[in-house]
Amino acid sequence: MIVGIDLGTSTSLIAAMKDGVPTLVLNERGKTITPSVVGFSETGELLVGETAKNQAVAHPDRTIQSIKRIMGTDQRVTLVGKEYTPQEVSAMILSKLKKDAEAFFGKEVTEAVITVPAYFTDAQRQATKDAGEIAGLKVERIINEPTAAALAYGFERQGDTATILVYDFGGGTFDVSIIKMVEGAFKVLATSGNNYLGGDDYDAVLMDWLFDTFKQKEGIDLREIDDDRLKLSIRQRLREAAEKAKIDLSTLLETNINIPFLYSTGDDPKHLDLNLSRAQFEQMTRHLVDATREPVEEALASAKLSTDQLDAVILVGGTTRIPSIKKFVREVLGKDPMSDIHPEECVAMGAAVQAGVKQGQLDNIVVVDVAPYTLGIEVIGDRFSPIIYSNTPIPCSQKRRYVTTTDYQQEATIHVLQGSHKKASRNKSLGEFVLTGLSAKSKGEAVVEVVFDYDVNGIVNVTAIDRETGAKENITIKQSKDRMSSEDIEQSRKSMASMSSGDRMDDDVADMSEPARVPVPAGAKREKSSAMIEAEFYIQDAKNLLMSKGDRIDAVKREEVEQVISNLEEAMTEWNDSQIDVLSDKLLMLLSDIDV
Repeated sequence: MIVGIDLGTSTSLIAAMKDGVPTLVLNERGKTITPSVVGFSETGELLVGETAKNQAVAHPDRTIQSIKRIMGTDQRVTLVGKEYTPQEVSAMILSKLKKDAEAFFGKEVTEAVITVPAYFTDAQRQATKDAGEIAGLKVERIINEPTAAALAYGFERQGDTATILVYDFGGGTFDVSIIKMVEGAFKVLATSGNNYLGGDDYDAVLMDWLFDTFKQKEGIDLREIDDDRLKLSIRQRLREAAEKAKIDLSTLLETNINIPFLYSTGDDPKHLDLNLSRAQFEQMTRHLVDATREPVEEALASAKLSTDQLDAVILVGGTTRIPSIKKFVREVLGKDPMSDIHPEECVAMGAAVQAGVKQGQLDNIVVVDVAPYTLGIEVIGDRFSPIIYSNTPIPCSQKRRYVTTTDYQQEATIHVLQGSHKKASRNKSLGEFVLTGLSAKSKGEAVVEVVFDYDVNGIVNVTAIDRETGAKENITIKQSKDRMSSEDIEQSRKSMASMSSGDRMDDDVADMSEPARVPVPAGAKREKSSAMIEAEFYIQDAKNLLMSKGDRIDAVKREEVEQVISNLEEAMTEWNDSQIDVLSDKLLMLLSDIDV
């Protein structure tokens, strides 16, 4: 059986298709929502969900929350003296959801579609997939949360045509996606977001306020006390009080925060008892609401849409229940959000719809997502050369040819990056990919075709092909410290079981240096500046695009691109690096803005 899972920062849900409709699973407490909290009891029993959350104040050192915020990193968490990766902790949550679904449907669950924030990086997506495998699930698809929400919206409206903006504000992340729905076909037009902005940040603001208020009242800074265990317990009590106040103020104009016996000095117990108004809360968290404006505007600009061209706005995530957020969305977008979409449940429901598509139950639904980031390579001088641009429909593929620069070169590496900054070092490294088994020839004669594939899960894969023999070589990805090996996944899976509680563009040719530094355009002289080398990449990309898709490009836009190419080539003949930089940036902007 295949299920859809919303693996959230604060809470998680699981659903599946039943009798032709997406159906949410009820957990052992009869609820659809399970807290994304993991812990161990004093007897060493694994606790997941409500039971783990309930012990957080008494045993904060035995409890982990918001693990999603460190997915895709090399950070570890410690529980009862043992270190765990974020993937392993997430797998504990997934395993619990899997068991709930098996009890609910009476069938074995073997496959899953798991949702992630649209702005999750390759490392974060891969970590999520690893977590599913550790939990004993074959992850059939990683799907973006806003896309899943749109699927839930469109499932009952399959005959409609609409342009939807999904405003997804969850516990740990914020995303905005613009999606075109045409009679059961869903095409993502643009996406933007912030992986470190969510409901947890609202809680953190309120916690700081509570700490400061207690300090002003009692003269004691609870953040600086010496007893680490007591400090953790106090922090957890304040966190729960902050979360409760946030939720209360979604429906009340004022709430009381009462935490008795928060601290004591000798025989003098200290209590915290104060009122907080919605107006105060909105004032102290205004910067968090404002931080969502730029991603919304970026998504609209990338989709080339104005707000009056939107047919519907969907709010996703528990944080969107905050009245100031609803007010902000109305002000910015000029329309009321849909009221018949459940913000906490729609992502899991949409994931179930996608699971139904994967299972062949819903042949009339098609989903086309986009790459959230630009993907490219490092070139000489710490410069970034884009290959696959952000908001390109996925799956997509791009290939380039490289030639060796040393005699009888057997292997080479290239540095693959994710981002949009001109400096390679300012973008996120996806790793160094080792190309092995190259033809043993003099420098400049061996040609290797490297293909970058962006799959439907938003995960990057690389293949190398020797141009002379046609033989394919799998590229060895050097295991980064934040990614688990297949052996690590299998070992974690065993431990978990024992615990049991698009279009191709024409290619161009470039040199590739042996020690894995940088591809350099074929024929480039060593004395050429890095600006000139990068400009050659941009010019070739632009010419390839005009040749392959020129008839689909707006005539005015095409003429503008051709003029910039001409000006750039002239600047290169004059060796004018400053002008080359300016024109290269302009050409890059034009290429990124073309929608074909």
